[in-house]
Amino acid sequence: MAFAWMSRLLGRDQSQLQKAIELSKRLVSGAGETGGTIVAQELANCTAALNDEELFQYFRWLVDDMAPDQPVLLVAAQAYVSEPSTLNAARLTEAAEPRRQELLRRLNTAPGGTARIVALRGKLLTLLKAHPELKPLDIDMKHLLASWFNRGFLELRRVDWNTPAAILEKLIVYEAVHAIDGWDDLRGRLAADRRCYGFFHPALPGEPLIFVEVALTNRISDAIAPLLDHPPAGREASPETTAIFYSISNCQPGLRGIGFGNFLIKQITQNLRAETPSLRVFATLSPVPGFRRWLDAGGQQLGTGLARLCAMYLSGVQADGTPGPSRDPVANFHLSNGARLDRINEGADLSAKGQAESCGVMVNYRYVATAIEENHMAFVERGEVRVSPAVARLLRSSTIEP
Repeated sequence: MAFAWMSRLLGRDQSQLQKAIELSKRLVSGAGETGGTIVAQELANCTAALNDEELFQYFRWLVDDMAPDQPVLLVAAQAYVSEPSTLNAARLTEAAEPRRQELLRRLNTAPGGTARIVALRGKLLTLLKAHPELKPLDIDMKHLLASWFNRGFLELRRVDWNTPAAILEKLIVYEAVHAIDGWDDLRGRLAADRRCYGFFHPALPGEPLIFVEVALTNRISDAIAPLLDHPPAGREASPETTAIFYSISNCQPGLRGIGFGNFLIKQITQNLRAETPSLRVFATLSPVPGFRRWLDAGGQQLGTGLARLCAMYLSGVQADGTPGPSRDPVANFHLSNGARLDRINEGADLSAKGQAESCGVMVNYRYVATAIEENHMAFVERGEVRVSPAVARLLRSSTIEP
């Protein structure tokens, strides 16, 4: 298929874009295993050298020219309609697969190919809002990455002060919830009463995919500052009964939407129980990143306190008491994993970021082993947010000013 925009760009003598397209055609058309790997490496290098405009046009070419073969797809669809057999369903599925999926699979054979595809999707995601026509490519990339990064390929590692410095440095860079202020601050986050775990993948050695920071305490925390402060030397230890998950950071933008965070929480909980039998309570101290925007959009008109407003925001309860889905991405993550909304803490995060995003409010989501599956099903099947008695009282007292 010829496009005016393609003709203009290909008018230059062997542009990077033209080279990427030609290499893509060669790679997907088939070559020997060795030759294909060489072409895949050339293509990986070429796409890395594309400027922003060329990369956008390359993505457009993948969507338009590497789509399913329409005549073949139509024949397969008609055959399935005429005879909806298992064999015809399989043929239809094969015909419906875009050629760009096979191209991406072959690109993945290049050394560092997986990392390159993750990086490409990261750039694609930055374009999607302005260019929704690229969505088919994102669907294909996400489909493949979800397969390549399934739980069976992931390795859970504890990160401590003995972990290689190159990985520790990346924790400082990737921390997305509570910024780490250099090496001394990081040392405090890895102290004896702290834990840090991350998922790693063999195709991205030395690159954490996601990591969780945990504080071992003797109660459910209601403020972030004590968890981030370095404990004073010689502090008398108290029995550790509670694990507080206070930061979860996704490290690879190109893996956004690939759901391995829920596996991480469950696996860490199991590890902590085995390592520290005294732990009885597993909860979070979580930000409420969309709360301020919701207030600014009209929630502040409700005649109730900040904690009550936050309870309504997180539970999805409307002003008239009608339930609805949770509005908050952090809430959705924990609620879909089977946690309950346990407590709302005003003034828990007095940092500039905490004030700007959530008016200083933080919340505790609690994981109770005997209720996780029930809570999970209630949320994902019915949109029902399970809450503690204290939060339930807040919701019952929510009113609208006359």
